[in-house]
Amino acid sequence: MTKTGRIATRRQVLAGTGAVGVGIAFSGALSELFAGTAAAQPLGHDGYGPLVPDPKGLLDLPKGFRYRVLSRQGDELRSGEGKVPSNHDGMSAFGGRDGRVHLVRNHENRADGKIPVPTVEGLTYDPAGKGGCTALTLDSHNRVLSERVAIAGTAVNCAGGPTPWGTWLTCEETEDKAGTNGYTKDHGFIFEVDPVDPHRTGAVPLTAMGRFQHEAIAVDPRRGVVYETEDAFEKPFGLFYRFLPERPLGGRGSLRAGGRLQAMRVPGVPDLSTIQDIGAEFDRIEWVDVPDPLATQTPIRFQDFGRGGITHAQKLEGCYWGGRSVYFVSSFAHRSAGSAADHYGQVWRYDPDRRTLTLVIVFGPDTDLQLPGESPDNICLAPSGGLMVCEDGEGAQHVFGVTRRGEVYAMARGRQNIGSPEQPEWGEFAGVTFSPDGDTMYVNCYNPGTTFAVTGPWRR
Repeated sequence: MTKTGRIATRRQVLAGTGAVGVGIAFSGALSELFAGTAAAQPLGHDGYGPLVPDPKGLLDLPKGFRYRVLSRQGDELRSGEGKVPSNHDGMSAFGGRDGRVHLVRNHENRADGKIPVPTVEGLTYDPAGKGGCTALTLDSHNRVLSERVAIAGTAVNCAGGPTPWGTWLTCEETEDKAGTNGYTKDHGFIFEVDPVDPHRTGAVPLTAMGRFQHEAIAVDPRRGVVYETEDAFEKPFGLFYRFLPERPLGGRGSLRAGGRLQAMRVPGVPDLSTIQDIGAEFDRIEWVDVPDPLATQTPIRFQDFGRGGITHAQKLEGCYWGGRSVYFVSSFAHRSAGSAADHYGQVWRYDPDRRTLTLVIVFGPDTDLQLPGESPDNICLAPSGGLMVCEDGEGAQHVFGVTRRGEVYAMARGRQNIGSPEQPEWGEFAGVTFSPDGDTMYVNCYNPGTTFAVTGPWRR
């Protein structure tokens, strides 16, 4: 185990924006994530400058940046299939012809979801499920050309991730079986979605990839291994998985051929929350076959993994491939909820070549009541050569940038007040992603469901 890195305090660097909250520690191990990204003017702790209040009361951005509302829940889908569903969550952008961009957007609707994804023949898994995905096609000026259902009849579609062959893997964050909450089929699966023509992929669960409370995935573009996070709400908490496909990198539909699902074991570390030293590195990481990937009788995290057990972590969420490694996020951990230690957010890096696991970022514990720092959720690379991190916590919600030097700045602040002026309720951000040319950041407000396109001087 080693310890490297330095500290930058978010309370200090964000004081001028009105966003006051957790500190961040950063390890040089994260720099590998940015290898090969476009060079950009180095950003300091002020990022692109202070946030300017939006006169329309939707989204605060730095000077020089602007947004376009692409879609809001309750509006009519341009396909005529029904209304835009609620609970906008994970999302990815794919390049198309003539500068077009295809967005695939999750809708994390549970059984009581406000506006369900409309059922469409050939695209519906379980008619009782209210979740799913919608797909938008934009022109080169971010004008919406089409908006339609991409998959329906799924449940609690939280995050997911893109594949190297240009499809989206949408993840169900539930373990409900048929007969629960009115469902007619078992849930807790991953589904593949074609952003251009969803009928090419249909609504087929990728059962070999496991049935559990999925959050996000990342695909190794060299080996085809799929890494998966589990956001289990109660102890024992979730696991970090890898799926070894029978047809690695086989293209659209290849994951239906099956494969082996394994869970990560860090020898001597039953709970990742106990690791607090930035740069802490563990070698000899083990991968253990999951006894019953379909969880027919027992949820996977409860199953017997033999001598040595398995490694758990609370709130495993975002997952991203960068450089030669996979990065994954633990949003927070609380002893009061059953974790072995407290933290306000971690980012971990697994290097499959060296079989090492490194803690590269820790948020907290320098917090206040307005922004307690249960924040890092979806993450993605930014044109500035750093990260964009969606916040999912209390109080005012932000998209934060993390520079190559580990400094944190506010990129966007939501102002969609869905409560009263005296007691506002702020919708979390989700699904941050960039257009293939890096000129536009797309991001969702979860509630009320809104999809934004943000443009401006990304490369200065």
